[in-house]
Formats: sequence, C-alpha cells, structure tokens
Amino acid sequence: MTFVCSNIGVNAENHLTFAGQDTLRLAEEYGTPLYLMDEDRIRHNCRLYLDAFRNTFREGSLPHYAAKAAAFKTVCRVVAEEGMGIDVCSPGEIATAVAAGVDMSRVMFPSNGKSDGDIRYAMDKGIGAFVIDNVEELLAIEAEAEKRGVTQNALLRLTPGIDPHTYAAVDTGKVDSKFGVAIETGQAEDFIRLALKQKHIRLLGYHCHVGSQVFGEDVFERAAAVMLDYIAEMEKKTGYLAEVLDLGGGYGVPYVAEDPSIDIPAKIASVGKVVKERCAALGIREPKVMMEPGRSIVADAGMTLYRVLAVKRITGYKSYVTIDGGMTDDPRYALYGSRYTVLAAGKMGERADFRTTLAGRCCESGDLIQENILLPDSVCRGDVIAVCTTGAYNYSMASNYNRFGRPPVVMLRGGKSYVAVRRETAEDLLRLDV
Repeated sequence: MTFVCSNIGVNAENHLTFAGQDTLRLAEEYGTPLYLMDEDRIRHNCRLYLDAFRNTFREGSLPHYAAKAAAFKTVCRVVAEEGMGIDVCSPGEIATAVAAGVDMSRVMFPSNGKSDGDIRYAMDKGIGAFVIDNVEELLAIEAEAEKRGVTQNALLRLTPGIDPHTYAAVDTGKVDSKFGVAIETGQAEDFIRLALKQKHIRLLGYHCHVGSQVFGEDVFERAAAVMLDYIAEMEKKTGYLAEVLDLGGGYGVPYVAEDPSIDIPAKIASVGKVVKERCAALGIREPKVMMEPGRSIVADAGMTLYRVLAVKRITGYKSYVTIDGGMTDDPRYALYGSRYTVLAAGKMGERADFRTTLAGRCCESGDLIQENILLPDSVCRGDVIAVCTTGAYNYSMASNYNRFGRPPVVMLRGGKSYVAVRRETAEDLLRLDV
C-alpha cells in the first residue's frame, strides 16, 4: 500500500503506524481526538529548506517558518533549533516564540492589520523586523520608534500582480488582494518614497506573498522576476537598492494520492537560477532571499486520530461515520473543501469498499471532515479513524464551538512520544467566565 507520506505505514498487526508508532496504542494512551506531530519529520523538512538556501542564495538568505501553520512552544523551539527564522502574525504568536526561547532578532512580523498595542508589544520583545502592509501602519511604527529613540528594521509588503492559480482563500498576490500595496497602480512607489523619508525606520527591502499550496507552477520564479525588475527600477528612481527580497511561502504538499509531490530543493534551485540571471541582466547585486514555508514544514508531520461514535446508513441515499471530533479541531473542509486521506487505523488489512462521509459531532450540518471516502464495511463504534496530513492549519484554526475542548498535541520522536500541548478541560473552558 502506498501512502501520501513516507512516515505512514502498517505494522504486522495490520495497524496503521505514524512515525513508526502504532496509532491504536497512541489513541489508547492519550485518548481521542488526538493531534500527532512527527518531530523528526519537522526537522527533516526544515533541513530541506536550509540546505537548499545555503546551496542557492546569497549569504544571509534565510527561510522563516510561518508560525500561523501551527504555533505552539514546542514547534517554535524545534524550527529555531534547526536554524530557521520565524514569521509571526499576532502578539500571541510573538508570546509563543518568546516563551520557546526563540532569538527574536530572527523573527519577522507580517499581517495586514497591526494595532498600536501590537506594535508596542512587538518592539518590547525585540522583534527582528516588521513587514509593513500599508501607509497607516508605516506611520504608526515610525511614531512608536521615535518615542523610543530607536531605528526599527522593516520590509514593505508589495503586491506584484501574480495569479498563482490556487484556491481563492489562499491567493494573496493579485493586485486587488487585501494584503500589501500594489505595484501596478503606482501606489507601491509612493509607499517606498514615504518609507525612505522616515527617520526611525531602516528599510531592509521588499516582501511579497503570492499564494499558498503551490505545486508545479512557476509562481515563485515569476514573482522573483517581477520583484527584481521593480527593485532595479526603484534604485534608478530613488537611489535605494533593496538588500532583502522576501518571496513569501506556499509550496504545496500532497493530501491525497492524486496530489503531486514537490522536490523542494529543485524548486528553490529554479528560483535561484532566475534570481542570478535576472540580477546579472539588470546589473544589480543579488538580494538576500527569504521565504516563509509553513504548510510544507508541518503538514505531513501531522495526523489526527478519532474514535467512531456511530455509523448511519440511510438506505437508498448515503452513509455517515460520525467521529468524536469535527470542525472544532479541523475546520478546513468546512472552510475550503480541503481533501484528506482517511484510514481505518485498526483495520488496514481489510478492503475499503464502504463509501461514506466522515462527519463531526457538532450541531452543524456543515460539520464534515471528508465526503465520499472508502472505509472497510465493518467500521463501527469504537474504531480508530486516522486523518492524514493534518499538521498545518488544524490545531492553529481549532475552536471551542459547541464548547468542545481542543485536543492535545503529542509529539513523536525516535520511537517515543510526549505531550506538547495538553488536552483542554472543562475547567479551561470556564476559566475566563466571570
């Protein structure tokens, strides 16, 4: 049997394994629903990027882990130990990085809306650089830096007008995106000129982000070409040559068997070729290159385990397998129609020929994890169901809808397991009530 990721297998008892460990044993030990995270896989994915960057780009280039994909202390610690920078989107993610002992000089703070409190908190914690989204934010950061008598590092987020052909909710590079300032309209030039006038902001360069879950397309190559042309144009017009070019993140990962796999080092080498050739043609120095992988660092390091609560067969219509989790721990199908590989963890030796829908337990008709999947016909209450490739945007988007507590996160490393985030209890849910 072929699986979507090499850290998934089947043991002699026909039980599904993840990171070499028996998922039924893990479900019994830690309960369900249960997020599993393969720490060794996370480290492997970090090293793919780090090695590729060292082999491809100018010294000082660095991939930053996009913490929004999965932000808790252990994962921040792990990626920092491997040598990656981190991108944060909120004070909560900043606090998590600080608590994990991350070197804050290697942390960048994008987002398209930062309050005055966000800006103060980030500066208090020594944020390495802001990624400034708009004019109001630029002036607010300048004002706070002036109060403190400091010079704050920053990049400007520009929209290059690239269509990445991805799902609309993760498409962020087009002219009319809510993110950044458009090059095409001429507003980016005004933005840059204004930034260069600020006395307390050190402009490191430019940032763009064209989308997420990018597979074989030349999206990053096209974005790099557009941005490098613009860097050269702005040097001619303003005298400022960007030192840093951040291309954002978004290499895709396979969720189901039909999805392609990405050779990340080869793709980064392709981007590097464009950067070298374009800079040579333009007569400019190669910038330090940054990217912000999140999904491709943690997605295939994750698996979620559930127990079946009921099997409902509606004669002549469809069937449902109801589990003890749902949209509260995985809202991605409800939001995006995201596809997953779903397996009956304890019945891997049985033929999967029962077509059904995996349904959550929330009082919401849209609380589904996946439709039209195949499970063994013997599936019944108490069986363990595994949903694969759930390391990105599952824990981080989880909620307490219907007052359900969020599952724990259990890390797997070297054949052992440990709790990184404990299961939420009723006491946790009531703690903020007055």
